[in-house]
Amino acid sequence: MLKIKDNVDLKELEKFGFKLNSDKSYLLTIEKDNINTIIAIEEERTLYVQSNRYHIEELDILYDLIKAGLVEKVSD
Repeated sequence: MLKIKDNVDLKELEKFGFKLNSDKSYLLTIEKDNINTIIAIEEERTLYVQSNRYHIEELDILYDLIKAGLVEKVSD
């Protein structure tokens, strides 16, 4: 599973377009060609991706987060 590293201030996510939700999770909604994809980062820093279609579009943001050194892979 992917998660945001513990030493990263979650406010850094705002630089990538994420917005703090009322339940203290950060959300980014990507809309393209009638496909809505939501990337959520919960309080425990776990990263979730959900789409209204089988096909998920435009996940370049995940690459950007990884390149910026914000994401790590952890075992369940």
